[in-house]
Amino acid sequence: MAKGDKINFSTPSGFPEFLPSEKRLELHLLDIIRKVFESYGFTPIETPAVERLEVLQAKGNQGDNIIYGIDPILPPNRQAERDKSGETGSESRALKFDQTVPLAAYIARHLNELIFPFARYQTDVVFRGERAKDGRFRQFRQCDIDVVARRQLSLLYDAQMPAIITEIFEAINIGDFLIRINNRKVLTGFFKSLGIAENQIKSCIGIVDTLEKIGESKVKQDLKKEGILEEQAQKIIEFIKINGSVDEVLDKLKHLAQNLPETEQLSLGITELETVITGVRNLGVAENRFCIDLSIARGLDYYTGTVYETTLLGHEALGSICSGGRYEELVGVFLGEKMPGVGISIGLTRLISRLLKAGILNTLAATPAQVMVVNMQEDLMPTYLKVSQRLRQAGINVITNFDKRPLGKQFQLADKQGIQFCVIIGSEEAAGQKSSLKDLKTGEQVEVLLENLAEEIKRRLT
Repeated sequence: MAKGDKINFSTPSGFPEFLPSEKRLELHLLDIIRKVFESYGFTPIETPAVERLEVLQAKGNQGDNIIYGIDPILPPNRQAERDKSGETGSESRALKFDQTVPLAAYIARHLNELIFPFARYQTDVVFRGERAKDGRFRQFRQCDIDVVARRQLSLLYDAQMPAIITEIFEAINIGDFLIRINNRKVLTGFFKSLGIAENQIKSCIGIVDTLEKIGESKVKQDLKKEGILEEQAQKIIEFIKINGSVDEVLDKLKHLAQNLPETEQLSLGITELETVITGVRNLGVAENRFCIDLSIARGLDYYTGTVYETTLLGHEALGSICSGGRYEELVGVFLGEKMPGVGISIGLTRLISRLLKAGILNTLAATPAQVMVVNMQEDLMPTYLKVSQRLRQAGINVITNFDKRPLGKQFQLADKQGIQFCVIIGSEEAAGQKSSLKDLKTGEQVEVLLENLAEEIKRRLT
């Protein structure tokens, strides 16, 4: 770069940057999510941001169009050496686009060090090279949990997922939400009963999954393009529109299975779905928090059983705020053995962006400080420092103002940062071992002995 050239320091498109109030909100939500995850025994891990490209592409092509490749930029002298030696590198690397495929590789790498069923959570950043637009990012934080077993995994782990989703979103207090549950075996089995060929079923499931986005008419058109007959397409639409209470939908599915040919997989899916619903109820999840939605399929090919999508009621345009499902073969791709798993994912960065824009959430104060000790006199700074430390030792977050400025300006500074209380100590207060405590929210100012200051602030904070 030539001297004098201007550097474009704007944020790259699709890569978020947080102000303090936004970052504090993210950390607050992460704390809630982590506590719920850990209450169910999930343990934290971290996988590299960079994986071998062949690992990320190991299960189907769902990531091919969105993966960011990594190619180091070497200084000219190093590049020349590399070219001269013919060294081109033995592996292609890329940034991980989700947490599930890297989890499979992680388990393969640490198979003999882990205890199964292995229940883990991650809150890492992932990268997708898709087109950036409102609410969608190329870099975002995902909060994932998965349980993986060797050979068999109880369906009660599937049932735990809606309970976990419910606890998280009730704690965040974002309003009414609905967890929509389905089983891909139900869809696959129904398609088979209609005589749809095995090699068409995956694409049909993908089309069904777009119903909310593209509408019934377009779904029919897309099914027709896949070679599905008009009569079959109509039956598919009628099937995925089956509704009613959870028990009503299950009854309709059982009745339908009795009157269709080749329903072994359909019946298995219905049985699994009923088992999961029973578990969800036994875990105390309220009936108004979940339903069976036969149009839910999840787009990624590795899902094989239970699938979930969570919708914020009254804000359906926001899309799914938490999704996931069961997979049977993803981990086995690396190990050659059956290792079933089930998990869910919250795209936290996208969720925060959408909830803030919709006015459902608000950012937090720019600082975690609850108290500012104002600077009345430079010679009293030793007192201010001692008082500040006492308050911190009592568990109160404190900013000590080291800059001398008019008292009103200091109040304005505290208020602008969302700090509720100011501690005022002048010569007279210091001599009497007392202070004035000003509540910036109410404007009230009271005199408090220094020995009682922490207790009084805590009382007023609650």
